[in-house]
Amino acid sequence: MVFSWRGGPGSQRLLLWLLLLAAWEAGSGQVHYSVPEEAKHGTFVGRIAQDLGLELAELVPRLFRVASKGRGDLLEVNLQNGILFVNSRIDREELCGRSAVCSVHLEVIVDRPLQVFHVEVEVKDINDNAPVFPVREQKLFVSESRMPDSRFPLEGASDADIGTNSVLTYRLSSSDYFSLDVNSKNEENKQIELVLRKSLDREEASEHKLFLTATDGGKPELTGTVQLLVTVLDVNDNAPSFQQSEYEVRIFENAENGTVVIRLNASDRDDGINKEISYSFNSLASPMVFAHFSIDPNTGEIIIQKTLDFEKVNSYKIRIDATDKGQPPMVGHCTILLKVLDINDNAPQITLTSLSLPVREDAPLGAVIALISVSDQDAGANGQVTCSLTPHTPFKLVSTFKNYYSLVLDGTLDRESVSAYELVVTARDGGSPSLSATASVSVEVADVNDNAPAFAQPEYTVFVKENNPPGCHIFTVSAQDADAQENARVSYSLVERRVGERALSSYVSVHAESGKVYALQPLDHEELELLQFQVSARDAGFPPLGSNVTLQVFVLDENDNAPALLPAGAGVAGGALSELVPRSVGAGHVVAKVRAVDADSGYNAWLSFELQPAAGGAAGPFRVGLYTGEVSTTRALDEADAPRQRLLVLVRDHGEPALTATATVLVSLVESGQALKTSSRVSSGVPGPEAALVDVNVYLIIAICAVSSLLVLTLLLYTALRCSAPPAEGACVPGKPTLVCSSAVGSWSYSQQRRQRVCSGEGPPKTDLMAFSPSLPPCPGSEDPRQPNPDWRYSASLRAGMHSSVHLEEAGILRAGPGGPDQQWPTVSSATPEPEAGEVSPPVGAGVNSNSWTFKYGPGNPKQSGPGELPDKFIIPGSPAIISIRQEPTNSQIDKSDFITFGKKEETKKKKKKKKGNKMQEKKEKGNSATDNSDQ
Repeated sequence: MVFSWRGGPGSQRLLLWLLLLAAWEAGSGQVHYSVPEEAKHGTFVGRIAQDLGLELAELVPRLFRVASKGRGDLLEVNLQNGILFVNSRIDREELCGRSAVCSVHLEVIVDRPLQVFHVEVEVKDINDNAPVFPVREQKLFVSESRMPDSRFPLEGASDADIGTNSVLTYRLSSSDYFSLDVNSKNEENKQIELVLRKSLDREEASEHKLFLTATDGGKPELTGTVQLLVTVLDVNDNAPSFQQSEYEVRIFENAENGTVVIRLNASDRDDGINKEISYSFNSLASPMVFAHFSIDPNTGEIIIQKTLDFEKVNSYKIRIDATDKGQPPMVGHCTILLKVLDINDNAPQITLTSLSLPVREDAPLGAVIALISVSDQDAGANGQVTCSLTPHTPFKLVSTFKNYYSLVLDGTLDRESVSAYELVVTARDGGSPSLSATASVSVEVADVNDNAPAFAQPEYTVFVKENNPPGCHIFTVSAQDADAQENARVSYSLVERRVGERALSSYVSVHAESGKVYALQPLDHEELELLQFQVSARDAGFPPLGSNVTLQVFVLDENDNAPALLPAGAGVAGGALSELVPRSVGAGHVVAKVRAVDADSGYNAWLSFELQPAAGGAAGPFRVGLYTGEVSTTRALDEADAPRQRLLVLVRDHGEPALTATATVLVSLVESGQALKTSSRVSSGVPGPEAALVDVNVYLIIAICAVSSLLVLTLLLYTALRCSAPPAEGACVPGKPTLVCSSAVGSWSYSQQRRQRVCSGEGPPKTDLMAFSPSLPPCPGSEDPRQPNPDWRYSASLRAGMHSSVHLEEAGILRAGPGGPDQQWPTVSSATPEPEAGEVSPPVGAGVNSNSWTFKYGPGNPKQSGPGELPDKFIIPGSPAIISIRQEPTNSQIDKSDFITFGKKEETKKKKKKKKGNKMQEKKEKGNSATDNSDQ
């Protein structure tokens, strides 16, 4: 913007006003842009998305939009790059008229969350309007008696532009009699006068034609020209004059019609008729002046004849002519500046520019519900509006900008207690008396999707007969959702998976709305007995919630498969079974066996055999087993029987209806010698399936015997090596160890040993549990340690019977004395309820039959066994046993053999209650049993 510093007081005031306006806008927090008027379509204005701190990717999802009062199509935003550009022609003069500052106020609104930004786009003026005179020709009448330096006011030009572009300079065409004088009191009332330089002589020139040119201060300069026609009059050489050339009047807009605005008084120094004055509006006055005012030609009173309205026109510039009645008449001029004063005659207006309804019941505090703007056409205090909200609700009004408010959430919402709120927004101005306006806002609370669809039960069992027609309805699933509207609308779908090599969707489908499950193809019991799948129910909320239900579809068998005959070992053409039967066989001799299978199941696959009667109905010497299919003789054969007999065996299942198959058995009756020869020939020929099967069985028997022999040999060799191994550091001590074996009652025993340890060789972990006395053999020069007497037994809280093997970890050692191997306890958590109890457990990931087991004390491993000690108790995971160790005190006089027992705690208590003789007898029997097992 270019400012003119021509030294008038009006220019300085304009500059000061613009500086104050710029400072006010800088503090208002708005985004300001500027664009010249008449800019072409697409002209860049600013990167509005970047300046507002918005990401380009969220413009469309957040419904970025721009709104403005008045013409909303002047500016647009490209949602792809966030650039504000000119959309249509902007004419500053049409938009703002003669206002010093012209701007377009934009409201930028985005949702999720709802935000509003205010953007001011200043429309800068360009020099697109040339100065324009009211008329093409101005006529002046000048008496020849006028003295030099007489002045004749001229109507200046007007320029629709502002600023420098509207600063006009005038020049007059060359003349010997006239010059131009411009008196710039202010920009609103610039006096242009034609000055008489020397006296006129009508006889020499009765009129003068001049050209007045007005030039504005824009770049490039634009000009306007009017022709001045000066007519020289004779005689009446004094024009009427006013006391002052300009009057300023103020009047309220509610002044009634007929009210006198001002009374003018002009004087004329002439006498007689040349002194009489008539008042009138200047012919170039605005049409609004003629419409709202009238003037008395004799008294000079200006009277209101139409109601004034401050909101439409707040000032009038009235030019008055005072004309005398001389010949020619003389005219005096003055200007009246009429200021219309505002009164509080307009109530505020409330506008709801954006509503985010309904409001979710889980909306956060501070969520914007609506944007409210208020306006008042009055000025000053009459146009200052304040807003309030009633009644007391969990909402409040927050002022975001002058006359702009946001209705925000101030408390939590509960749709179940209050589903809607009726709010009243009241706007009241600051006039006296004040005026107000109200607007009602209905806020509905929306349900949130916080309930997933629920089925009546987690699993359904469906029975479907096989060979069903494609597309038949087999079941209907139904889920209920406690939410409302869309959140309660449930849709169903299959949880896709593979069934064998085919997709689940090739077998069944589910209707998305009704939940009806359809079989897409005939099901075959022989191919698929059980089809298990899941149906998902999902509501239409956001985010959607869902749940699954399991359907187990059992395919019921139908009798759709007839019995199938198995191929005979040695057949003839046509698949018939051919047998040679000696005539010497007696009754009950099995001649042949008919084999058949049925692909169905249950009664549908239960086969029965029936011998079809021969032609003629005569009973033959053969019968067939009802369920075995064995063809046998019913009596001894004789010479009367035909040498070749053809038997038809009917194979029937028990389905409804029953299906059958027919087998043909060709029986040839031969003499005994002939039968043997035929059998020999058959044996020497190509071996049949029975011979091949015999060969396979022989090979299997040989392989089993070989493996068993190798296993026995390995066990014997291993036992010999263990017993003959020399003692070494960390090795087993020589002695007579007793293997711990389980008896039929589940009790194990072992013999006393001076040094105890559990060990294994370099091979894989062993599958037996060997336990020895925890004491050490006497070292040279040392005392004998005490002999502990452990008592290991089952816990009574566990079930009886242990079917799993207990294996100690390979190279796991229970060390008993200084210098010996360390104790290795497990690191898996304890399985016993006692806090100090020990445990035995497999390594992580091992199963019940794992070959690796370790020991551990209770939580935190607080107890550490000293040299020569064993843990008090440990369990065997995967078995019902808890093994406990009981040691007799050092000074105990009881001399017992070390023993280990496995069994129920209740059984152990019962044994303790028995007599001492019975106990010793049982221990003796256990020792004998252990000795026998170790010998084995």
